[in-house]
Amino acid sequence: MAINLKSDDAESPVIVWFRDDLRLSDNPALQAAAKLGRPIICVFVHDEETEGLRLLGGAARWWLHGSLQALSDVLDARGGELLIFRAAASKVIPRLATNCRAGAVLWNRRYGAAERRIDEAIKTELRAQHVEAKSFNGHLLYEPWSIKSKSGGPFRVFSAFWRAAHTFGEPDRPLATPSRLTFFKNKGEFKPSPAKLVELMLEPSSPDWASGLRATWQRGEAGAQVKLEQFLDNELGDYADCRDYPGRTSTSRLSPYLRFGDISARQVWHAANAAHAGSSNRNLEKFQSELGWREFSYHLLYNNPDVASRNLQPRFDTMQWRQDSAALEAWQQGNTGYPIVDAGMRELWSTGWMHNRVRMVVASFLAKHLHIDWRQGESWFWDTLV
Repeated sequence: MAINLKSDDAESPVIVWFRDDLRLSDNPALQAAAKLGRPIICVFVHDEETEGLRLLGGAARWWLHGSLQALSDVLDARGGELLIFRAAASKVIPRLATNCRAGAVLWNRRYGAAERRIDEAIKTELRAQHVEAKSFNGHLLYEPWSIKSKSGGPFRVFSAFWRAAHTFGEPDRPLATPSRLTFFKNKGEFKPSPAKLVELMLEPSSPDWASGLRATWQRGEAGAQVKLEQFLDNELGDYADCRDYPGRTSTSRLSPYLRFGDISARQVWHAANAAHAGSSNRNLEKFQSELGWREFSYHLLYNNPDVASRNLQPRFDTMQWRQDSAALEAWQQGNTGYPIVDAGMRELWSTGWMHNRVRMVVASFLAKHLHIDWRQGESWFWDTLV
C-alpha cells in the first residue's frame, strides 16, 4: 500500500496510532512507518468519551494496563516512548498531527460500528489537513467483508464460512519486528498533553480483586510468545482429542492476547504450521478452525453491529425472561449448587478465563434453566473475562 507524504520535510514525523495491536512484531502500521524512514510518534488513546463506544469491563481494563506497560517498556528500551492520551480520539489525533506537523497517521483497523465511524471521521479530517491517513489489517486473518456467500451476502453458518475462507489460501505471513525505528524527539510540549498510564486508573486499588489474574497471566507481547510456545510444545499434539476436557490444560489460552493484539492471529496460525512442518494433521486443523471461529465472530460483528445486544434470530424476540436477581447473583458468584456451573463461574472470577465448553454450559444454564435474559449473562462476561 503506497503512502504519499504531502510534506517533503525529512523531519516531519509519522504518527502510529496503537489500538488493539499492542506489539511491535507483525504490526503493519508500524512496519509501514519504519519503511518511510521518518521519525515516529507512538500514540495510544484511551477513549471513554465517544458515543457508541462500549467501555471496557473490569478484567479487560486490568489486562489493558499490563499490555500498555509492556509496550511502553519495549519502546523505551529502543529509545522511544508511548504517548498516552485520555480523551476522544477525534479530539486527539488530528490536533496532535497538526501540532507536530506530521506527514502521516497510520493505524491497524478495528471492526465495530462505532470504531469504524471514528476511523472514517478522523481519516476525513486528516486528509482535509493534507495529512496522509492509512489503515491496515493487523487483527484478522482475512478482512470480514472479503468472504461472501454465493449470493454475495454475509454468512450465518460457520462451516460454510470456513469453507469459503479456505478458497483464499493461507493467510499472509506475519511481519518481523522492524529492525530500525527512529523516534521523534519533541523540542517542546506535546499538544494535547499526554497522560500517565496510572492516570487511566485501569487497575483496581481498593478492593484489589485482581490477585488471581496476576497469578495467572503475564500480559504483553513477551507473555503472548511464552504462552504460544507452551501451547505448541505441550498441548497442540493432542489438541483434537483433549480440547473439550475442562479439567485438563489442553487449550491455548491465547484469547486475551489476541484480543489486545499482544500477538496476531497470523503469528499464531503460522507458528502452528511451523510446529508441524506444514504436514496434514488433525490437531493442527482443529486448532486452526478455532482461529476460524474468531474470524467468523468478527464477520458476524461486522455485518450485524448490534449482535451483542439483540437476538441474531428474530424468532427469539418474543421470549419471556424471568426477573430473578437472587438467581442471577447465585449464577454470577458460582453458588447455584450445580458443580460444573459453579466451578466455571468461580474460575472466571478468579482468573478472568473459563474453558470454552464450560462457557457454553453456564450460558445455557442461565438462559435455558434459569430463564434469565442472555444479555445479563453477556454483561457479566464482558466485565469479568480478560
